[in-house]
Amino acid sequence: AQPRIFKTQLRALLRAAVHGPLRIMFPFVASVQEVRDARALLLESQEELRSRGITVPEVPVGIMIEVPSAAFTASLLAKEADFFTIGTNDLIQYTLAVDRTDDRVSNRYEPLHPAVLRLIRHVRRAATREGIPVSVCGEMASDPLLLKLLIGCGLREFSMTPGAIPMARRVVKDTSAHQMIRVAARVLTLATVEEIERYLEEEVTK
Repeated sequence: AQPRIFKTQLRALLRAAVHGPLRIMFPFVASVQEVRDARALLLESQEELRSRGITVPEVPVGIMIEVPSAAFTASLLAKEADFFTIGTNDLIQYTLAVDRTDDRVSNRYEPLHPAVLRLIRHVRRAATREGIPVSVCGEMASDPLLLKLLIGCGLREFSMTPGAIPMARRVVKDTSAHQMIRVAARVLTLATVEEIERYLEEEVTK
């Protein structure tokens, strides 16, 4: 909506990339056309800098998958991106039509809802097929039980609040990916959050 401001930000990122590894990730992507439009502005920004004699390194461009339309078309978006990040907080909110900050409905904000888990699996598979890395950010990775399940779903890169990192390191160290793959496969056949929670707790307790 504001190409002039957007290009100013892109040029600043490109100039900063000279000083160390940098990636650009477009948030709230809903369609392939949005990615192409953003990439076109990025290309214009690169050409403007080069015309001034400024060195512009190649910068990986990724997409935040956080709305259902992006998750459902992940196989198409994966052809346009260098990497994916699944933004679980917003993906859960928009998939379940629940505002997690609204006390009247926040109890319906359920990370273990079958629809959410199936979307995450769908995105991961799309990224794998195109050979691009996929990571997870959001509160899901800060919960030990959910982190184990994400590992079982084939995810290996996680972003979280700094305070959750020591816990996450312990969980990853103590988790058998082979075992959790089996658990995740069973979880994705269950129909309710209650069934999933009960099964997960039983398996982790074992």
